[in-house]
Amino acid sequence: MAVRSKRKVVPIVPVEPEQASLYEAHQKVYPRSVKGRFASLRWLCVWLTQIVFYGLPWLYWNDRQAVVFDLAARKFYIFGLVLWPQDFIYLTGLLVVCALSLFLFTAVAGRVWCGYACPQTVYTEIFLWIERHTEGDRAARIKLDAAPWSANKFARKFAKQMAWIGFALWTGYTFVGYFTPIRLLGAEMLNFALGSWEVFWVLFYGFATYGNAGFLREQVCKHMCPYARFQGAMFDKDTLIVTYDAERGEPRGARSRKETEVSVSGADCIDCTLCVQVCPTGIDIRDGLQVGCIACAACIDVCDTVMDKVGTPRGLIRYATERELSNHVAPAQHVSEMFKRLVRPRVVLYSVVLGVLSIALLTSLLVLRKPFRVDVIRDRGALARVTESGFVENTYRLQIMNASEHPQRFSIEVSGVPGLHVASDDSILVAAADSRSVAVRLQTPQDKGRPGSNPIRFHITAGPPDDAGAPSINEKSVFLVPL
Repeated sequence: MAVRSKRKVVPIVPVEPEQASLYEAHQKVYPRSVKGRFASLRWLCVWLTQIVFYGLPWLYWNDRQAVVFDLAARKFYIFGLVLWPQDFIYLTGLLVVCALSLFLFTAVAGRVWCGYACPQTVYTEIFLWIERHTEGDRAARIKLDAAPWSANKFARKFAKQMAWIGFALWTGYTFVGYFTPIRLLGAEMLNFALGSWEVFWVLFYGFATYGNAGFLREQVCKHMCPYARFQGAMFDKDTLIVTYDAERGEPRGARSRKETEVSVSGADCIDCTLCVQVCPTGIDIRDGLQVGCIACAACIDVCDTVMDKVGTPRGLIRYATERELSNHVAPAQHVSEMFKRLVRPRVVLYSVVLGVLSIALLTSLLVLRKPFRVDVIRDRGALARVTESGFVENTYRLQIMNASEHPQRFSIEVSGVPGLHVASDDSILVAAADSRSVAVRLQTPQDKGRPGSNPIRFHITAGPPDDAGAPSINEKSVFLVPL
């Protein structure tokens, strides 16, 4: 008789209806204001990024806006550079460099981009600053939200919302100012002559800023940002992250100011929960590294303040690596230990690849890039023909784009077939930062060309053809000779 194997039976326990909800109500986070070296560094990044963003459209260069992306004219001005849609490869290279930079920074120091320079963090800091100045700090805001509606509550909420909306609309106006010259945009706005797409993008970008920084805040960082999800794959034991020294802090609990460090056996955490109160995403760093940690170091600043008050060394919460904590590296040796860990395969590989690509991109853009572009298209509507004078003639369409900010005269020469020459005007003037399409007729004696398709080459020079130092471009095409 076969013996049946014993199977583990999992009992099914009924759940009460009120306990069966799969969703938890969102708890609003009230970040407390904090002061310290990392808070000052974070605000320095806020100022620097916003001075660039809001100030750049107002700079002028060669009697025009220094940075403007003119989508209607398909021209993109970046200071002295004039880029065309054909230069899209440079945008691709820039995105690759930015991605590799993000990988490198993450491998070295975790989510420092999120904590200091990410637009979500920057605008959340600004909106929180407005909120604190209209409604008060954390305790005052909690009390105000819990209180019934009154004239004082309405006035504070209304002032906050008006400041938020005004700042968001200014942000949307600045964003559109990168695509429509910002002074022209302002004149159109004052005259109520904005185009429909301009109105849409001012409102859309302003609404996105208002919603993300005013209401979604930590939900963007914890649930919407993809970077928070794949960052763990780029961390290792030598990545610098915000850490809580559990060996030093546990068991946590309140202590009297009269107690010394020795008398409490190294339990430095007094469980004041200030590290949770200042966290912009509302996490408890003492529970370990979490998706919601954006490495802003607000918890480090406030914990150092508490340690100063209770008379224990700083560094209970600090920037450290997992290897430092496991090896019990003292905070005083942190800097030297960190520099030792910088030279590791992952960091070296990212640095080398990033350096090579950055040099290649800058060299291609600033050194090797020609001040003009040429597209040669054979006129398919006019086949090869024999003229009355006995020449075989083909017609081509040349699209010349002048990428400099001064007019240029271009010379055209051809080669590839004996006796081939330009029968039309071989000198073309193109205005500054403009393009021109011209028809070019090529001819060769009927007895010189080989019947069929003959490869030829256009040689276009920015200046006289005999100027050896002038930039030039060679383009291939074919010349048809009737059978």
